[in-house]
Amino acid sequence: MKKHSLLIHGMALALCLSVLYGTDEIQAQRTTLERVHENVRETAYPQSIHQVYLNPAPLLLPKSAHEKGALYQFEMSMDKTFPTGKTLTGTPKPWLMFNPHKLLDKGTWYWRYRKIANDGKAQAWSQVYDFKIVGDEPQFATPAYDVFFKNLPKGYPRLFCFLDDDLKKSRSGIAANPEYKEMLRRAQMGLDYQQDANPFPKARTELLYITYLHTAYTLTGEQKYADKMVHMVRNYLAKGEPDANLLRDDFFCGDLIEQLLMTYDACHKMFKPEELKQIETLVFKVAKHHHDPMRLGAEETHIFDNHFWQHGLRQTLEIGLMFYENNATAREMLEYCYELWTTRGPASGFNRDGEWHNGTGYFTANVKTLYYVPSLFSYITGTDFLKHPWYQNAGQALLYAFPAGTMSAGFGDQNERAAAPDRQRLSFEDFLAKELDNPYAAWYATNCQRELRRDFDMRLYRMATGWKTYTASKTLLPSSTKALWYEDIGEVVAHSAIQNTNRNLFLSFRSSQFGSGSHTLSDQNSFNLHFRGVPVYRSTGYYLHFSDAHNLMSYRHTRAHNTILVDGIGQPFTTRAYGKITRMLNGENITYALGDASNAYCGTSEYPMWIENFKKAGITQTPDNGFGETPLTKYRRHILLLHPDIVVIYDELEASKPVTWDWLLHSPVQFQIDPAKRTMTTRNEAKQFTSVAQLFSNQPCEITQTDQFKVAPDPKKMRKGVSYPNQWHLDAKFQPCDKNRILTIIRVTPDGNKEKVISRKGTNTFHCERWKIEAELDPTQPASLRVFNDRNNATFSLGDGDVDINGTTYKRLESGSSVLFDKIDGEWLVHEMSDYEPQFTGAGAKK
Repeated sequence: MKKHSLLIHGMALALCLSVLYGTDEIQAQRTTLERVHENVRETAYPQSIHQVYLNPAPLLLPKSAHEKGALYQFEMSMDKTFPTGKTLTGTPKPWLMFNPHKLLDKGTWYWRYRKIANDGKAQAWSQVYDFKIVGDEPQFATPAYDVFFKNLPKGYPRLFCFLDDDLKKSRSGIAANPEYKEMLRRAQMGLDYQQDANPFPKARTELLYITYLHTAYTLTGEQKYADKMVHMVRNYLAKGEPDANLLRDDFFCGDLIEQLLMTYDACHKMFKPEELKQIETLVFKVAKHHHDPMRLGAEETHIFDNHFWQHGLRQTLEIGLMFYENNATAREMLEYCYELWTTRGPASGFNRDGEWHNGTGYFTANVKTLYYVPSLFSYITGTDFLKHPWYQNAGQALLYAFPAGTMSAGFGDQNERAAAPDRQRLSFEDFLAKELDNPYAAWYATNCQRELRRDFDMRLYRMATGWKTYTASKTLLPSSTKALWYEDIGEVVAHSAIQNTNRNLFLSFRSSQFGSGSHTLSDQNSFNLHFRGVPVYRSTGYYLHFSDAHNLMSYRHTRAHNTILVDGIGQPFTTRAYGKITRMLNGENITYALGDASNAYCGTSEYPMWIENFKKAGITQTPDNGFGETPLTKYRRHILLLHPDIVVIYDELEASKPVTWDWLLHSPVQFQIDPAKRTMTTRNEAKQFTSVAQLFSNQPCEITQTDQFKVAPDPKKMRKGVSYPNQWHLDAKFQPCDKNRILTIIRVTPDGNKEKVISRKGTNTFHCERWKIEAELDPTQPASLRVFNDRNNATFSLGDGDVDINGTTYKRLESGSSVLFDKIDGEWLVHEMSDYEPQFTGAGAKK
């Protein structure tokens, strides 16, 4: 990526040029890079083709390297002959990863590995791989496992040992804590001692109650809460072990394990020795189904195993912590979890953004682990695990993707369920505010206190650390940007007034290198738009089940999102169906991003899980259902927020033969369509605003809408008391052609404001209020887009040739680049940018 910056002094261009990034060739269409991240690792990482994410870089082997019972030994050196004294040699371990646990010097590094079979014989060393540390990588080095192990707590309780000092400071004044009454109310909901003949089927709900009891007992020391915990666990012990059918559910296993561990830990002195042994035995019987040490190379080689990272890793770690003294398996669990987290945590190992690549909805399922693991590791090792770039960026990133008083950015499973920030997200921001003194997190948590105090998962932390107060500014930092680019996950979010929900126009845009599948959706190059906290245009459907027919066809499928279909076909569920944000420029007047989804329309899903899910739902991956190969060669979407209330979209579309282009837009309310003007108007009566989207293209199109889903949600799966209204789906179907350009101008107008009228001059020039927009709509000509503000001269230019900026000629440094002249960080600057290519971690481009 090239990004150049010029400073404007008055009317002149100052002669200062700073090249902020290295160069990459502009990628204008479908590339030979099959995928950015392999779903299951097929390629050793890192190699010379890779740009590493962190220093030190972990070493990862492909899943195919695994051999049952084998150990793996790694070597690293800056000398390819691996000489003694200049080589870091790892201890043989049964997993396919290695972390050097120290910063790597700048230069070329070489590494290799070998297997040690069951018989103890070492096989030959592998080929030698090499990679470079260039010196500008984010740095995050963790202590070796031995440091962690030798400092492990010895007594009980130990599960929350990192809160010991905080509890000493807070217990005396705990009754004055604003959450004290709610804590007691929950803990006292069922202080009875009924004997349950078969308690295991209720274990998932009982975890909530034991959590309430554990919090109350830890904070108050009142014996009645401990007595109830012990009574509940003794019920389990009396029954023996769960039915085999229950053990097939990893959530059941994890929830049962957690309550057994909390009680074993907090009430250790109340159990007889034989009961303690019974609990330990039961924990390991349950753990063998989903929480055994992962010695098959599964977690270190999978891009992201949702349930394991949500709760499985944390629960496995807790088992190890509880029983490590006298249990070899527990010690294996501890070491595996430590090495895996320091290699692949906290967010796949390839995400430094502070936001969740699976979307805002499923972030909540990860919060306990994201808080617990670094807290424990930091306390025991004496190294701050919150120094990881993901945590450093999270305070601001989480706020911008899901602001106070509004719905979220709208990507990923379950994104539609919350109308405002959820308790788990806010409790995590409270954690970041206290531990990192993060001003964004402090502002967020302070302005959402009511919802924050509903959270019970992290109530123990909040009340124990009640003495760690923070004061949030009434406003965010003066330098707060209007937009963020999450480079590693492929999203951009922009706000016109993030601190004022009533004025805020919130644009979110996704084109992700993680592709689709897992809890991500097939929505590359899609956008969502919110105003006054509610959707103007937003993806549609309801998350009732991970893979039922409605999910597959009307929620996860591309037709449910504000993007395009090619001959009626969308993007398959696979990491091959990736997008990428290749440019982003941002100022006080203009926010711009470019998404490239040219590789996203790539056939059908090849993953066994999705193939089985389609089979169960009775759906085939055929063109009739919107799946299959397409001749698409280029889909680049340029999207701009002209602050405060206009959105401009410029689509470049090309295929190797004529196709129909379905330009999609979704709304919670009906559109009023004017076919002649190609305007689509929606009205939100409750929030009192109107939105008008208008299409311009040289190609003819037919605009239709429906409030029916391709497959309706199943009423049997709907939650009681929740409304599931139909939503409106608009399709602007452009007639077959091999190339198309589409300009869309969206105007959002609150009641009482003057209507924004678009006037057109000639073929490619449009005026709207103070903005002049020039867009090349002839697809045989090079793409070109110019936006100019006649009040303050803010300018955006895409294309070739010189750029007129404020009466001065700016000579473009690269053909086809994007240029922004705007007030940036308090100064009027010119920024020029060519394409950024995401850091891939797999095999690279096909030859």
